[in-house]
Amino acid sequence: QVQLVESGGGLVQAGGSLRLSCAASGRTFSAYTMSWFRQAPGKEREFVGTVSRSGGSTSYADSVKGRFTISRDNAKNTVYLQMNNLKPEDTAVYYCNADGRQLGFSDYWGQGTQVTVSS
Repeated sequence: QVQLVESGGGLVQAGGSLRLSCAASGRTFSAYTMSWFRQAPGKEREFVGTVSRSGGSTSYADSVKGRFTISRDNAKNTVYLQMNNLKPEDTAVYYCNADGRQLGFSDYWGQGTQVTVSS
């Protein structure tokens, strides 16, 4: 069982920055591919970015490419999402996901953290 706790959300003006963190419980953090998703009001949850188990590979949605950076610290069981040049359309609840299905583990979600970008 893995528990994920996101933090770092808040209210920021357009053009500003925020850094989200997702702390995971358990001893097998490095077995999970970690991702961030977001869900805006009235919209479906969408992919933001992902980082490989080792942290050596990342990929992003086109909408955030060049502005957001995902990273992880396996020693601290934590994944980060650095968000720069934020836009009002980035306003959403951001969710952390741990996907261990490649190695026979399960898939877990955090409770989400609200990010609001004012224009």
